Amino acid sequence: MSDGEHEVALEDTDRIHGRTALVRNVAAAVSLSNAVRSTLGPRGLDKMLVDEEGNVRVTNDGVTVLETARVEHPTANLLIASSSSQDRSARDGTTTTVILMAEMLQNALELVRSGIHPSIIINGYRIANKKALEEIKKISREADNRNLKASVIKTSLQGKIDSMLAEHLTEFALIAAEALADEEGGKDLERLRIKRIQISGGRVLDSELLPALVLAKTKLIGNTSTFSEGGKVAIVDGAIEERKLSLDAQIEINELGVLKDFQTRNEKYLREIINHLKKLNVDLLIVRDGIADDAISILSEAGITAYRRFERDDLERLSRLTKTNMIRDIRKITKDDIGDYSLRSEENIGGINYTKIEGEFGGAMTVVIRGSTPEIREEASRSFDDALGVSHRLSKESKILPGGGATQIHLARKLREYATTQSGREQTAIEGYAAALEIVPRTLAENAGYDPIDIVLSLSAAQTKKEYGGPWTGINGNSGEIKDMFEEEIFDPIFVAEHAISGATEAAISILRIDDVLWAKKGPETPDWSNQIDDN
Repeated sequence: MSDGEHEVALEDTDRIHGRTALVRNVAAAVSLSNAVRSTLGPRGLDKMLVDEEGNVRVTNDGVTVLETARVEHPTANLLIASSSSQDRSARDGTTTTVILMAEMLQNALELVRSGIHPSIIINGYRIANKKALEEIKKISREADNRNLKASVIKTSLQGKIDSMLAEHLTEFALIAAEALADEEGGKDLERLRIKRIQISGGRVLDSELLPALVLAKTKLIGNTSTFSEGGKVAIVDGAIEERKLSLDAQIEINELGVLKDFQTRNEKYLREIINHLKKLNVDLLIVRDGIADDAISILSEAGITAYRRFERDDLERLSRLTKTNMIRDIRKITKDDIGDYSLRSEENIGGINYTKIEGEFGGAMTVVIRGSTPEIREEASRSFDDALGVSHRLSKESKILPGGGATQIHLARKLREYATTQSGREQTAIEGYAAALEIVPRTLAENAGYDPIDIVLSLSAAQTKKEYGGPWTGINGNSGEIKDMFEEEIFDPIFVAEHAISGATEAAISILRIDDVLWAKKGPETPDWSNQIDDN
C-alpha cells in the first residue's frame, strides 16, 4: 500500500510521527516536571490546587499535585501513572522520579538530533540503569538503630511540614512500624492496620497515636452504658435481622392472629440468637450490617452493647486487636470465636460521637489527626502516610543512602568512567544518562537559592577528596554547605532511590519507543438503514 493510500485509510485520525512525536512527548514530560520541580528538597515551595468547585488545597507533595491536576495529554497521563507507582511502592521519591524522567528524555532528544537512533539510546539507558543499581548497593549502609531510622523518616518529610510536626509524626511512624514488624502482609500492610481519623479543633501537634480502634460511631440508642472496663466481644460479618422465608413468597393474612403469630415467631428467633450470645458472656456486639429494630430492645435486656454498620477494614482491625473471629451466622458462634477487649468508651468531640475500643493483642492502631482547618488536617494525614510508609519499609529493607544529591553525583561520576569502557554509540547514551542524574542536586540547589552549576561542580570535586565523606558528600539544602551526609543525618532509603531511578528509566524508555501518536477525530457511526427499507 502506498503512502497516499495510508493517508486515505487514516483520514479520520490526527497523526504525528517520527521526531515530531518525540519532540511533543518530551515537551509534555518537561511540562509535567516543571509543575513539581520547585517542590523538591527542604526549601521546596508549595503548590495551591483549586478544583472546579473552588476548593483550595496547599501541598508540597509531588504525587498529590500530579494526580489532582487536570491533564489531557496521553504522554503526561502515562508519566503520572509512573509517579503514582513510585508512591505506592516506596511512599517517597515521586518528584525525583518525574524530574529524572524528564531530564533523561531531554538528553535523549538531543542525542536523536545528533543522529543517534532511539534504539541505541534505549540500550545505553538500560546498561546505565543496571550499572547505577550496582553502584547504589556498594555505597549503601545499614540503618541499624532507631535514631538512624528516625533521621531517614524526617528527611522524607523535609519541606512538606514544619520540623516540630515532622518530629511528632516520625515518632508515630516508628511506633506503628515497630508494632507491625512481626505482622504478615505486603508492603501496604500499614494502610490496612493503621486507621486514620481527622477531628476538628485543637492544634495539629495535639494529634495522637492510640493502641486502639477509634471510630465515629455511637452505640444503639437506649442500649446499655457508654463505658466499659473490658469484657467479651463478638463480631458478626453480616446482619441481625428477622428470619427470612426460604422462598421468594408472599404471606396472605386472611384471619385474625396470623400476623401476630408471625411476629411472635420472628421475636422468638431473635431472642434465641441473642440468648446464645448471652450464654457465651458476650457484652459487646459489633455487626457489619444492620440490626433489626426488634433486636435492639432484646440486646438491651441481655446487657449487650451493640454497634452496627462497620466497614470491613474496621472489622478486621478490631478482630486483630481483640483476637476475635468474624462469623456470619450468630448461631454458629462458639466460645473460641469470642474475643476480649480491655476498654470501651464514648466521647463527643465537636458535636460528633466517637467510640474507642482497646485490646491487649495489638495488630491495629488509630492515628487521630487534629487541626483547625480541613486543609491542615489533610496535609498532616498525608505526611503521616508518607512517614509510616517509609518507616514500615525500613523495617523490611533497612539499607540507606546519602541524601542531598550525593548519591546522584556519585552515580554520575561512576557512569562517566564506565562509559569510556563502551566502544559503541551506547557510550554517548550512558553519558547522557549520567548527566540526567545531576538534575537532582541541581534542583536542590536552585530551590535553596544557590547556583546549581557551582554546587554540582563543587560536589563532584569534594567527593574525590579525602577530607570529605567520599560518595556520602552532599549538599545541605538548608545551609547550602557541602558536608558529609552521614554526619548531617540526611538520608534516603535505598528502596526509594532504586525505585526512582528504575521507574524514571522505564518511563523514559517507554516514551522513546513511541514514534507515532494517533488521535481519533470521531467514533464510528451506525448507518441509518431506515431509508433502505422496502415497504413492499
